[in-house]
Order: sequence, then structure tokens, then C-alpha cells
Amino acid sequence: MTLQSVRIGLLGYGTVGGSLCGLINEQRSDIAALTGLDLSVTRVAVNDLSKERPGIGDAVLTGDANEVIHADDVDLVVELVGTIDLARRWIGDALRAGKSVVTGNKALLAAHGRELFDLAAANDAELLFEASVAGAIPLMRTLQKSLRGEPIDRIMGIVNGTTNYMLSAMTDQGADYADILAEAQRLGYAEADPTADVEGFDAQAKAAIIATVAFGVAVTSKDVPVEGITRVTSADIANAKRLGYVIKLLAVVERVGDQAPYEISARVHPAMVPLSHPLATVRGSFNAVFIEGTAVDELMLYGRGAGGRPTASAVLGDVIEAASGIAHGSVRTPPALADALVRAPEAAMSAFYLDLAVDDSPGVLAEVAGVFGANGVSIKSMEQEGLGSEATLAFITHQASEADIAATIEKLQSLPSVNRVGALYRVIGA
Repeated sequence: MTLQSVRIGLLGYGTVGGSLCGLINEQRSDIAALTGLDLSVTRVAVNDLSKERPGIGDAVLTGDANEVIHADDVDLVVELVGTIDLARRWIGDALRAGKSVVTGNKALLAAHGRELFDLAAANDAELLFEASVAGAIPLMRTLQKSLRGEPIDRIMGIVNGTTNYMLSAMTDQGADYADILAEAQRLGYAEADPTADVEGFDAQAKAAIIATVAFGVAVTSKDVPVEGITRVTSADIANAKRLGYVIKLLAVVERVGDQAPYEISARVHPAMVPLSHPLATVRGSFNAVFIEGTAVDELMLYGRGAGGRPTASAVLGDVIEAASGIAHGSVRTPPALADALVRAPEAAMSAFYLDLAVDDSPGVLAEVAGVFGANGVSIKSMEQEGLGSEATLAFITHQASEADIAATIEKLQSLPSVNRVGALYRVIGA
């Protein structure tokens, strides 16, 4: 077999970049035997040239990204710096130079994916980004290839390992959010500044990318309403468990309507997931994505959602695919994206869990139930627990719109008999 040499230029050499170089060095001969590709890293751009960079080998180390992007001995550019503005410029320059790019930059793709896809297509280059969502899980490749002919109805994903670890720990230990966050930071599961994870922004970007790829339309982070886990309490988790649910932070994207043009609904929020649902079993820092389609019915992809080697494995898969296209002259440019018809957040449909503290007196339950009915919200189940002069009511509704549940809560808050409106959660499978 005649080997085809493909030379890689790497932008960034952090945890994932270092792991990628390690994987290429370890698997170079196996990759060559299986694919006929001889992969080598020839140039690496870093921010600080004074640091030692073990594992680079003979690659040229530089502080100037342009010396990687425009080098004659670089056929394929891999971007792993994680910024938005610089990465946008560097990837754009590489694509305009006709060089295919592999990236794991979710924030960039969620903000400027359409622009970069169009650049790649205009310059006969590939733009691959498997590592941008769900780490080692081959989700993008599954959606783009295996399910290319599948009418996908809905995708629900646990796509942030930090929050899944925290919610799993809160469930297991009965501990409060603040205690588990401190533990997650001590163990390295959460950053010193955990905002992107716990407020849901990381999952928000991933939801936009999933919707874009699954439905072939341009969805950005701005199209995805987001709610994080900072208000989840140990009491909420205990109540969910008592009712047969577990709380997970979910990214949900859906196709709405029976015929084109379809509306796209995308959102990120904590949800109560039935213990019988496959997503309920996903624990710790693992990720999972549950796909519902017209023909495929249901399937779930599960695996490590973060970490140097798992993420580098996803990057390497893209590198091999892009390198094959370069070597054989069969570059697969991105398809054009249609405009997204995004469903208004207030029109999104879900079942809901809502608990209230009310006066424990005759007629209160009927009054409260009347408010639900007056606002078009049907009650599926209700539990009541008396606590002296006060009672706690816990409701699970049938499918209702966000607007109708908001109107219901507003009216309930105005009732003299309602002392407190407590937790509100979307409910999966109700």
C-alpha cells in the first residue's frame, strides 16, 4: 500500500492538543495500515513559547498562528484554542486558503457556524467539529451520516459533564447545591469559575449545534432559551425521587409540525426524567444523547463527555476523515443551511411539575385547580401533604405551553390562600 502523507498544523497545545499529538504518535502505524494515511504534526502554534511542550516531536513550534495556517508543509489545520474572535479569524483564514479545518470550538460554531460552513463550501474545504458536542460520543457523525435519511423528531441530551456530576452527587448524597459545587471544584470536575456549566451556557451552545446539524437550519445560541441548575435544591431532588423521577440538565431540540416548513424548538433546562427512561441512568460526568426519529424510533449514544483523551479521540476521528478527503481528492464540503423558523420560547410545549404552599382550609384545592383549568393547563396528578395550618400541593400537568404555565403561576401568586409558589420543572415522559 502506498501511503498518502497528510501534514497537520495545530493551533493550541492544551490538554486536548497534547492528547491529540499523543494519540497520533501512538496510533500512527495502525492508522496507516487501516487507512493508507501517514499523519504527522508538522507545526504547532502556542501562546507561550517558554513552556515545555513534550510530545511535539519534530514539529515546528511557533507563537504566530499564521505560520501554521499558511505554511506549505501544513495540509490540514486543527483549532483547539477555544476562544471565539481569534479562532473565527484563524479558521476563516485557513478555509479561505483552501485548507480543511477540524475544531472542537462549540461557542464559535454556535455563534458563527453558518458563516464558517459557507466559507468552507466556497473554498472546497471541509469543516469538521465532532468534539464540539459530547466529547468522545460520535454524535455529529451519526447525525450527518448514519441518520442522514432519518426524519428526526426530537433529541434530548445530557451534554455537560460538570452539571451531571453535580446533580448525580446531590441525588446520591442528599446534599445542597453549594456543597456539591465545592466538592466538584475540589475534584476538578468544575472550574474555579463554573458559570458556563452551571448556568447552562455550555449546554446552550451544544444545543444550537445539535439543532443545526439535525435539522439542516442555522440555529445559534441566541435561539436557545437557557436555565441552569443553580436553583436546584436537595428538597427538589428528594421530591422528584419520591415521585419516581431524577433531575437532569437537558438540552432539548425538536422539530414541530406535520409538514415543512417545520418550526424548531430548542432549549436547555433542568428536567424531571422518569427513572424508567434511559437518560435517568446516566451518572457522574458521563454524557448521553437520546434521539427520537420517525423510522429509527429511539436510540441513545452514551460515553465520556469531556477529558483530554476522550475529546482528542473525537478530534482524531475528524482528522482521519478530513485527511482521507485531502489524500483522495474527495473533500466533503458542508451543505448550505436554510434559515431556521424558531418557535417562540413561550410556545414551547412540555409537561410540568409545580409545587405550592397553601392554607390548609376547605375550598383551597378547588380554587387552585380552577386556576389551572382557567389557563388551559390540565392536571395529570396531584399530591397533598398537610403541615399544620399549611399544606403542600405538588402537581404534574399534561402537556402545556410555557405561556400557559406562566399565566397559571402569575394567577396563583395573587391568591390569598397561596403562601408560596415553589419549584417549577419540565417533566419528560409525562
